[in-house]
Amino acid sequence: MPTVAPLDIDGHVVAAHFLGDIPIFATAAGTIHRLDGGEKVTDAHHGLLTCIRDPFSATLLSGGEDGRVQRISHDGTVSTISETPRKWISVVAGGPQGAVAWAQGKSSFVKLSDGTVKEVKEERSVEAIAFAPKGLRIAAARYNGVSLHWVGTNSPMQDLDWKGAHTGVTFSPDGRFLVTMMQENALHGWKLDSKSGESRHMRMTGYPAKVKSLSWSVKGKWLASSGAPAAIVWPFSAKDGPMGKAPMELGTRANIMVTQVAFHPLEEVLAIGFIDGMVLGVRIADGKEALLRRPGKGGITGLSWSASGKLLAFSSEAGDCGVIDISG
Repeated sequence: MPTVAPLDIDGHVVAAHFLGDIPIFATAAGTIHRLDGGEKVTDAHHGLLTCIRDPFSATLLSGGEDGRVQRISHDGTVSTISETPRKWISVVAGGPQGAVAWAQGKSSFVKLSDGTVKEVKEERSVEAIAFAPKGLRIAAARYNGVSLHWVGTNSPMQDLDWKGAHTGVTFSPDGRFLVTMMQENALHGWKLDSKSGESRHMRMTGYPAKVKSLSWSVKGKWLASSGAPAAIVWPFSAKDGPMGKAPMELGTRANIMVTQVAFHPLEEVLAIGFIDGMVLGVRIADGKEALLRRPGKGGITGLSWSASGKLLAFSSEAGDCGVIDISG
């Protein structure tokens, strides 16, 4: 059994991330807890709503009830990217060349590295934003679909329509696919054809609950998702992605829901967090399972691997957090 270094934090912990080999935990109250030669605490928000790892830089991005968008570095330094008093910021995204995006009502904002801010207006509230892996292009998820925008150019917006509320959005690592989480118990996807500009629909349904966590495997061959009493893992290696294919179900437990999924950064191994606090590791190749943490207090709210893939941080809604060392 891997060793677990526990960390007890007061209150609901929203997210767990690594910056290098430093585990960082973000609480709903707005405090950032770093394990760097001991526990160090920084105040980032008066009420934190979201905290993500910027995939393009070694920093975290957060949004809060105080209207702030913050960048948090590995040493705990907090810098303010934007501040709009009395507005809640629950959607943030990191992009190439230091760009940061956030949503506020029916607008997406993108701040570029030179400090200029571009506003993109939608007809509906923006529920989620993602940057494409290449180029300054954002996807804004909203009611009845997704809007694709090239930031800083006059290229026309591309609409990807599908009825219903889209609450999360992610590009595949190669940029060929776009997948949204829906208010109903489903994912929806589009195959993006860069040459023709056309897109094809992919329906991924059958979940007993809402999907709230997604993770791509290291080379983008698999997309893991929560929302069932197993991790539902869709195949994306074929040119049409999962169309006409059944997903794998990994780490199946009777009636105990998966709340978080996180693929290993180097290997096709998936960490799965459950609503009872248990964490499993499962190898894609043969479905072999390893118990990484026994059930504990509170459902798992965050899972994150260190860059080396030897450490796994987890957070819970009861503040029952920790770091699992799997190197042994």
